[in-house]
Amino acid sequence: MFSNKVNAWYAIFAALLMLTANMQGKTSVSKQAFGHTSEGTAVDIYTLADGKVEARIMTYGGIVVSLRTPDRNGKIDDVVLGCDSVEKYEAQTAHFGGIVGRYANRIAHGTFKLDGKTYSIPKNDGDNALHGGLRGFDKKIWAAKEITDGIELTYVSKDGEEGFPGTLTTTVRYTLSGSALRIEYSATTDKDTVLNLTNHSYFDLAGQGKGDVLGHVLTTPSCASARGTTTTSCWIIRQAICRRRPKCMSRPLAGF
Repeated sequence: MFSNKVNAWYAIFAALLMLTANMQGKTSVSKQAFGHTSEGTAVDIYTLADGKVEARIMTYGGIVVSLRTPDRNGKIDDVVLGCDSVEKYEAQTAHFGGIVGRYANRIAHGTFKLDGKTYSIPKNDGDNALHGGLRGFDKKIWAAKEITDGIELTYVSKDGEEGFPGTLTTTVRYTLSGSALRIEYSATTDKDTVLNLTNHSYFDLAGQGKGDVLGHVLTTPSCASARGTTTTSCWIIRQAICRRRPKCMSRPLAGF
């Protein structure tokens, strides 16, 4: 009898430990209003939290507004730069934390050729088109929905927007799991087009507004070695020429 009771208590204790572990490891997703654009469009902000790390992403530009994470001593701080209102995000020109597209970086002379045709993109960086033109993806309102461990944002860029060919439907997923924030990009198009998507966050591991980063040392493991682990992060820069296929996944430069 005593042995059976002891075994029963052990079973209950083990079940409680498993339940507690599952509760601590589950990512919560919440939504709240964050203001309006200058055009009057409502902007929402989503908070992803797993008990250790908290990420906040808003529907204006898919911007990572904050990323609160502990340092080696357990001190929690926001390690990405950003603003505290939609109005300030609209006014800034540094592309803080946003989804950059259709084409991240510069297109020389604001023109490119594809399938024998020349396309012109508005110049906004001297003689170049930078980060998708005058109003890139980081200045658009994205449709949002909750998914497991995060959110999914979608934006439809019409044929000819900022000079790019094809109607492009882009989906970006933000998930927080194992204290790692993951951003995944995919897109479909009805014409051949160019595509180079990325995130434009600025990091300060000491915490936002707490000095420069000149003394910081960054170690980036290879994507191949980081894949499948939960203790290292791997930032993957992706680019592609998006062809007319059922789904165009952006092609990683290396590693995957």
